[in-house]
Amino acid sequence: MDEQSFVFENMYPVARVLYQNLPSYEMAGYALFAVIFILSAIVYKLGFAKNLSLGKNAAIALFLAIGGLGLTFLAFFLPVVEGLVIAALILVLYKIRLWREKRENAASH
Repeated sequence: MDEQSFVFENMYPVARVLYQNLPSYEMAGYALFAVIFILSAIVYKLGFAKNLSLGKNAAIALFLAIGGLGLTFLAFFLPVVEGLVIAALILVLYKIRLWREKRENAASH
């Protein structure tokens, strides 16, 4: 078994799909970073975001990008993208439940 096939076999599914299907490894790395950054922003927005000024939102986006860079290196052999997807789904379900409860409370009063 050569080194490249060993690496592909040990990658987690999202990273493997990107690296096998995109035209270059450089483009696949940027795509993996973009996926992680977007999912991190979604999880932040659903779970933690408050109404902040534009400068504070820009600082948060900068730190999400810096953290996403580190997570991109971990995403090759750890389930980073998969964990972010699960976190986003859980937060979406929570927000739906919260919205329903608020609607029911408003209707009963």
